[in-house]
Amino acid sequence: MTRTLIVLAAFLTLSVPAALAAPPEGKGKPESPGKSAVAPGQSAEKAATKCKAERAAMTADAYRAKYKSNGLGKCIAAQKQKAKKDKADEEDEADETRAEENAAKKCKAERERLGLEEFKKTYAPPGHPNGANAFGKCVSKKSTTS
Repeated sequence: MTRTLIVLAAFLTLSVPAALAAPPEGKGKPESPGKSAVAPGQSAEKAATKCKAERAAMTADAYRAKYKSNGLGKCIAAQKQKAKKDKADEEDEADETRAEENAAKKCKAERERLGLEEFKKTYAPPGHPNGANAFGKCVSKKSTTS
């Protein structure tokens, strides 16, 4: 009996602190999302707020004509699609900016703009009959000037 109580006490002594321990760093539920983090459902709440404001600003007939039945739901769906499209557009603009900064991408864009033959005439080293290594020379030139 004493041995059982000792084993039980040892088990409880070790298990309680483990159960009450905080989750590892980066795991578990955050206490509050920061300003940059988006809480789950936050975009739906913003869309619903915008739609309710739109509904208040319009007459009931105009709102029904625009969104038909289930107007609030359709308005929220449209707001979400618009937000998703806007985010994709912002990412595309960021990609274009990064592309302009990269010498190889600049040369690729210039090659498409000028055409292959004109590009070869501009950048191919003298003495190359078929304009070989024009792209490499362009990248080298653009990377040293940047």
